[in-house]
Amino acid sequence: MLGLFLICLGVGVGAGLLAGALGLGGGVVIVPALIFLFHGLGFADDLVAKMAVATSLSTIIITSISAVRTHHKAGFVRWPVAFRLGVGIVLGAFAGAFIADAMKGELLTRLFGLFAMLIALQMLLVGQKAVDASLPERVPGAVGLGIAGVLIGTGSAIFGIGGGSLTVPFLSWCRLKMQQAVAISSACGLPIAVAGTVGFAVAGWDERHLPEGALGYVFLPATAGIVLTSFPFARLAARLSHRLPSATLKRVFAVVLFVLGVNLAFG
Repeated sequence: MLGLFLICLGVGVGAGLLAGALGLGGGVVIVPALIFLFHGLGFADDLVAKMAVATSLSTIIITSISAVRTHHKAGFVRWPVAFRLGVGIVLGAFAGAFIADAMKGELLTRLFGLFAMLIALQMLLVGQKAVDASLPERVPGAVGLGIAGVLIGTGSAIFGIGGGSLTVPFLSWCRLKMQQAVAISSACGLPIAVAGTVGFAVAGWDERHLPEGALGYVFLPATAGIVLTSFPFARLAARLSHRLPSATLKRVFAVVLFVLGVNLAFG
């Protein structure tokens, strides 16, 4: 168990550094790392992906709190939009855990591999475009935001991410400024993580083959190890980000992520 904990400390360092330096959600790093780790530990094949996704979501609960506070203090969070999205997100994330539970572990692994490949290609090929300030916003009403929230929450829970990969593009389409889109996405990451974690804990509660230390599908020793290092290293990397070759790092990480995605999807 000590060896596992030390490995998870290392996973947290990597996730924190990449999140802080490149603005990436830690789940993109944590889920594939845990899939390989849990396979190596001999966990039941059908449980590996579900436990990796659930554990990733549990770590986001802690790390998202700091991000929300930072964006709130800067005044970029549009809380009415965040709350309306959040209602749908909670429902979608909770449901997404049960959808993932109903999948075969191999299918969930392959789907995450395809998702990782898409994120990698987005990082390599798509640049962030500034919103034309002359164009009016097109933010949907409460019902539209709720429906968008359900879709974002469901996808985020299935893939074990904080939702930034889905929320930011949606809010950019709504013609919100990028600072506001990122800030609202951060605010929505907390309900995604909480609802998804609770969903996976409930969905896996009666699973017979879980290892010691699991709360449903959430593997608490891994959660503790990752959180202990990802939180401080994300803050450190954020402070040092102006000194780092972020564009080069992002390209290198995108290539590595694409290779990991291919391995998970087709391996």
